[in-house]
Amino acid sequence: MRNAVRRVLQFFRREKMIHSLFLINCSGDIFLEKHWKSVVSQSVCDYFFEAQEKAADVENVPPVISTPHHYLISIYRDKLFFVSVIQTEVPPLFVIEFLHRVADTFQDYFGECSEAAIKDNVVIVYELLEEMLDNGFPLATESNILKELIKPPTILRSVVNSITGSSNVGDTLPTGQLSNIPWRRAGVKYTNNEAYFDVVEEIDAIIDKSGSTVFAEIQGVIDACIKLSGMPDLSLSFMNPRLLDDVSFHPCIRFKRWESERVLSFIPPDGNFRLISYRVSSQNLVAIPVYVKHSISFKENSSCGRFDITIGPKQNMGKTIEGITVTVHMPKVVLNMNLTPTQGSYTFDPVTKVLTWDVGKITPQKLPSLKGLVNLQSGAPKPEENPSLNIQFKIQQLAISGLKVNRLDMYGEKYKPFKGVKYVTKAGKFQVRT
Repeated sequence: MRNAVRRVLQFFRREKMIHSLFLINCSGDIFLEKHWKSVVSQSVCDYFFEAQEKAADVENVPPVISTPHHYLISIYRDKLFFVSVIQTEVPPLFVIEFLHRVADTFQDYFGECSEAAIKDNVVIVYELLEEMLDNGFPLATESNILKELIKPPTILRSVVNSITGSSNVGDTLPTGQLSNIPWRRAGVKYTNNEAYFDVVEEIDAIIDKSGSTVFAEIQGVIDACIKLSGMPDLSLSFMNPRLLDDVSFHPCIRFKRWESERVLSFIPPDGNFRLISYRVSSQNLVAIPVYVKHSISFKENSSCGRFDITIGPKQNMGKTIEGITVTVHMPKVVLNMNLTPTQGSYTFDPVTKVLTWDVGKITPQKLPSLKGLVNLQSGAPKPEENPSLNIQFKIQQLAISGLKVNRLDMYGEKYKPFKGVKYVTKAGKFQVRT
């Protein structure tokens, strides 16, 4: 047994999961890098840049790229690429989950995960990465533990640190580090005890020319904001939990209770966290909230074409559809577009050939439309295929899957907290083919 343990420890000392981390902005600039023990040259990112050029969209860059000596595993968050360098084969999802934890931690500490915020707090960023990864392996990734190790930045603390020369690193070991509930710190106290949940669902769909659904799926999450004193034990139940597929849980969830009763039972972390993520993949359960009437045509041996689209509500359960934006990647032979919107405004970029129509909200009494002429390059052949429409929208106070929270019960504490649930439905990758 002792020899087996020694061999495992030797393996971990020899093989690091993550060797380096590069943060890259949309312009392709590496603005931050972190290495654990050995330094990996920035030139390794050339393989990533090649894959980025081949991808039609930033979100279509392959998450795992194999190179002669490394693997590059990346995520795209908030207009930034987090690219990790791996030298040995590891479970890719393990690395991807860690990278998301890093992005979530930056969001929690700085209020936003942006290039400006990271550059403004670069010292804290390096301190966080040093604590989150030890010798290439995840160590402390829970927000409550990290906040006791490294204090979040404030204006007052920044002034005091600059005068005294002290740092944000804490002097004592976090109370949750050795606890069996590492996600919650001890001795939490609030004047107002609150528990709020956001049910956010995104629809990924492909609609064909005739309006039939080719593919439809719902990706959902339940985000929580818990500010409760003491050590509360919560139970969250749903009206129709059988809708959910492929549920991914925060470590605080008691999985056996979910398996037997379909109830979420947990001692919550303090503050903001993602309770669960889930998928609704049964296509007959996915309601499509908008429809599009379209007529896009290009004449043979002609330098013009017609463009006409109308958007309207379909299955919106009586809720208002707002924040509608239609994006169209027009063919390269298009010079410009002369269109008239009945609602909202449009822009056309003659360089990228991208048409963007900002519709706003739909009123059923008068459906918004955009129609007019398309000017093509003289003598250019007719485009081989019509462009697809990419649609963004938002519906407040509606979970399109029909998921509803039944009740929230609290045990272990005697006070009565304020409780609230908010529902939001958004478009994910919502495409209409023309």
